[in-house]
Amino acid sequence: MTFKNRFKNHKNQLEGTSPELLIECPECGKSLLKKDVARSFYVCTECSFYFKIPARQRLSLLIDTGTFSEFDADMTAANVLDFPEYDEKLKTAVQKSGEKEAVICGTAKINGYTVAIFIMDPIFMTGSMGTIVGEKITRVFEYAAENGLPVIGYTVSGGARMQEGILSLMQMAKVSGAVRKHSGKGLLYVTVLTDPTTGGVTASFAMLGDITLSEPNALICFAGPRVIEQTIRQKLPDGFQKAEFLFKKGFIDDIIERKDQKEYLTKLLKIHGEVV
Repeated sequence: MTFKNRFKNHKNQLEGTSPELLIECPECGKSLLKKDVARSFYVCTECSFYFKIPARQRLSLLIDTGTFSEFDADMTAANVLDFPEYDEKLKTAVQKSGEKEAVICGTAKINGYTVAIFIMDPIFMTGSMGTIVGEKITRVFEYAAENGLPVIGYTVSGGARMQEGILSLMQMAKVSGAVRKHSGKGLLYVTVLTDPTTGGVTASFAMLGDITLSEPNALICFAGPRVIEQTIRQKLPDGFQKAEFLFKKGFIDDIIERKDQKEYLTKLLKIHGEVV
């Protein structure tokens, strides 16, 4: 898949309301049975391509059934800068994703361990970070700090939301400050980076975890490879800014397949001494 296509909002063929029995892998082009893709944790059974999945579908793969208690579900963005066509973009994002914003937050149990959790949604404006996204994630860390809970964060983002200007960029510092206060109480923060995690999210809370994990082949960067090549006028190494490259360079701690993530997180919680 090309760098450009990573940021394209492809039609979400994985929603449960979709009547089609077959879906096409955007990487290898093979037609796949929808039920087979679901059984494989939404990974292509032919080429191992990772389908982008909505936040609530991802949540269902991770947590114990019926344990999610959502925070701030009704918070929505406003066009405070009167940015052209932003209101229409927000309405479209709500319709496509079924969410009111690009992140869902709350508490849940993972194999019995209570955690605070946030999961960014790739369907809602590619998980872009605006004021509400920043506020909701900040509140997760504040709640976790007050109640002695670890935080599990799943990131996917095209970066700070340009329609909100400096207000979106301010969220980098605000969330990072909340992460620092949570860390100051000796509490665990684990980030799982998914494709793509870029821009201001990468430059702030995505890379501040005590343990930083990634899904295979995820693009993780601040500026994209084409921008860098045009700036430095040099060809970048193969796989530059992919999870595997960054793992070798020590930027992330491990690469975990989607099917193994719940058990991996459980082990981390147990090692850290969290109470069931």
